[in-house]
Amino acid sequence: MSTAQVTSPATSTVDRTPKPSFAKGLFLGQTLSDLVMPYPLVAGEERARVDAAVASARDYLSTFDVWKAEEQGWVGDDVIRDLGERKLTGMFVDEQYGGLGLSQSGYCRVMEEFGYVDGTLAVVMGVHQSIGTKPLYLFGTDDQKARWLPDLAAGRKLAAFVLTEPNVGSDAYNLETWAERQADGSWLLNGEKRWIGNGDKDVLTVFARSDVGHVALIVEKGMDGLSTGPRFETLGLRANHLQRVHFKNVRVPAENLLGEPGDGFRIAMNTLNNGRMSMGTAITGGMKRFLELSVEHASTRKQFDRHLIDFEMVEEKLAWMAAQIYGLESTSYLTTGMVDAGVADFSMESAMTKVEASDRGWFALNRAFQIHGGEAYMNRHPLAKALRDFRIFPIFEGSNDVMRAYVALNGLKALSEDLPDVKSIKLSDPGRAFGELAPYVQGRINRTLRPERLRGAHPAFAGSVGRLAGQVSHLRAAAESALRQHGKKIQEKQLVQKRLAEVASGIYSQVAVISRASAVFARDGEPNSAASAAAEKTVAMNYLKKTEREVGRELRGLEVNDDKYVALIGRSVRDKGGYPFQL
Repeated sequence: MSTAQVTSPATSTVDRTPKPSFAKGLFLGQTLSDLVMPYPLVAGEERARVDAAVASARDYLSTFDVWKAEEQGWVGDDVIRDLGERKLTGMFVDEQYGGLGLSQSGYCRVMEEFGYVDGTLAVVMGVHQSIGTKPLYLFGTDDQKARWLPDLAAGRKLAAFVLTEPNVGSDAYNLETWAERQADGSWLLNGEKRWIGNGDKDVLTVFARSDVGHVALIVEKGMDGLSTGPRFETLGLRANHLQRVHFKNVRVPAENLLGEPGDGFRIAMNTLNNGRMSMGTAITGGMKRFLELSVEHASTRKQFDRHLIDFEMVEEKLAWMAAQIYGLESTSYLTTGMVDAGVADFSMESAMTKVEASDRGWFALNRAFQIHGGEAYMNRHPLAKALRDFRIFPIFEGSNDVMRAYVALNGLKALSEDLPDVKSIKLSDPGRAFGELAPYVQGRINRTLRPERLRGAHPAFAGSVGRLAGQVSHLRAAAESALRQHGKKIQEKQLVQKRLAEVASGIYSQVAVISRASAVFARDGEPNSAASAAAEKTVAMNYLKKTEREVGRELRGLEVNDDKYVALIGRSVRDKGGYPFQL
């Protein structure tokens, strides 16, 4: 299959100086070019390592029987063992613990191969590595890493991330599972979790509340008081073990605590921020498979004495899928490249990538389904299986609605800290007023007349860069207007939050495409001279134009919308318990 070979530079060359958040900068009207330019294309030793891992994964996955796994309800212990022997169950784990030691970009690139072959296998591998093993990797002591990482990296044991509860989903802070600290430093754990992938496996990172705050505890299979089941029967991902997990006076040794008491929530959120990136690339792999299946079907299936691929409405769907893959791939690997470059705050970028991937992946699947027609509706067709598998992606690892609110509110918070407290300024003190307002007013004038532009882009994108600067300036103005209009009540204005998040996400993806294409042109030749570069320019320009229009619609929607009618209709539906009108 065709893939973009993208990774980050070797870890040893990375500047680890803390860097700000690019996405937060957008809400401030800033385009922090140094964070996104040049694009982190593959280079040096890391490329060889990633290419070898990709080749190993592709070789093994070519024999993976997705239907056997579906029928048996598990991907197979033999599959886990074989992947472990290839170190594909410990891709980012340091080599000293038996892993491949790949960068975040390298790990996510290999996860793309799993997503291409089977959504369920990608989820099992993601649960084990992206969120199951990751807390140990990020927050474990040397002793804890030495104790658990070798078995996890080799696939001898599988890991789980144990957070969700019967009464707690997106509101992960208000956990009900309770850990009581004992006199000897151990913890007595009680509670119930649900929808836990790999929940019946070996090494569980469990999150609970305690009288000293949230804690993250390593619970091992076989501990007294730990039980699992019954297993959930799900619409899709049927070869994934999704479990209920019960804790009844489970005594967890003191040495099984990750971080410090009170660190649990921070550990959980940081882990999820990391995990969302591999979801983005796994979905990208799936979208590439949907496109290939669609091209193959449309090229062989005839209707009205013509191949389907010759019809414009079919061609439009194929072109849309190709452009969306390009945009998502660009965004995903720009985000992972930031992580590898030492950007400390990437939570908003990770959330935007997850939302874009899960939404666009679902839309791409529907287009592929439509091209195949009734054939795809047959139960054993790969697109029918994908339809069942992919529907969960906009829901788990952070519901897309929650992620949009998260992006908007974090951006607004950053902006609020940049605004002067105009209500505290007294007219009787004009000197003080001028001192506080003058820098703010001058900054606003500068953003309007000379909006900050993305630096380092190829001249072919000069027009897009100029319009992008205007969008960033408009986002700042719209966000500021929302803050001044709603104040603290902005936390309740979810439709405003949604539009602001969509604008920021659309800007970020345009930046990613411009950055990527500019780097490719610098490496492979000018777009007017090299055929491959010319084709890439076409798809990049198409993506930029479409996304620019989408951003424009969202910005206009902040000023002119039907929100009051939505609220009125919503209340009538709620009052009547359904459709309220009689014919």
